[in-house]
Amino acid sequence: MTNFPRTLIFGGILFSIFLLGALISFVWTPADVEILQITARFKLPSTAHWFGTDHFGRDIFSMIMVGARTSIAVAVVAVGIGIALGVPLGLWAAANHGHWLDDFIMRGNDLVFAFPSLIIAILITAVFGPSAFNAIIAIGIFNIPVFARISRGGALSIWTLDYILSARVAGKRAFRISAEHILPNIANLLIVQGTIQFSLGILAEAALSYVGLGVQPPTPSWGRMLADSQTMISIAPHLALFPGFAIILTVLGLNLMGDGLRDILDPRIRRTQR
Repeated sequence: MTNFPRTLIFGGILFSIFLLGALISFVWTPADVEILQITARFKLPSTAHWFGTDHFGRDIFSMIMVGARTSIAVAVVAVGIGIALGVPLGLWAAANHGHWLDDFIMRGNDLVFAFPSLIIAILITAVFGPSAFNAIIAIGIFNIPVFARISRGGALSIWTLDYILSARVAGKRAFRISAEHILPNIANLLIVQGTIQFSLGILAEAALSYVGLGVQPPTPSWGRMLADSQTMISIAPHLALFPGFAIILTVLGLNLMGDGLRDILDPRIRRTQR
């Protein structure tokens, strides 16, 4: 029976708390996050408002729940874009190693790497305007070369193995070999990297919302909650503390999960632990 690493368990618990809050927010929140109650502004944490209220009288705990839904949804879709486009590109490049096509794909990845997701978001929003959809596209584009590099590097180490050479001698095409033999053997790398990119996606969404390029009002976002609180932090520090801790704990949980999954899925680490 596999002993799960403590990092995986603890990280899973941390992330599950916010995931559960995000799922519950679809059907219930303590207060409506779109209703403004100016008479209840700047309330401190209490039994009526667990995390207090903001400068518009909105319940911060409810906004944290809905903000979790927003951040997780944006990160999931953005990572999905990176996997759906980056992995095939990486496998295609590895299958054509030494060919001009390999160089073309990887130089294209280098070009995308030269522009961080924030710069890409600025370029996109300059044309189409700020929105959650454009934030997803910006983060997703940045994830494509990440997964392309991971999948190419893992695939290259497998293409030289004897059973791959046997499959080529048997007449299997590169596409079939990549799908049947290469992809299952690099799945562990992709899972761990996917967890890491998921946490980076949440950070990127918060950063884009902080500068006004992500999710737009009235939908709550952790990044915009921080931006709104920065001018009032001296009189109401709880406005920044709770969304800040939400981002920190969620990213910490995902990073711990990534470390735990690496310990389980990486055979080299398993051998050293025996």
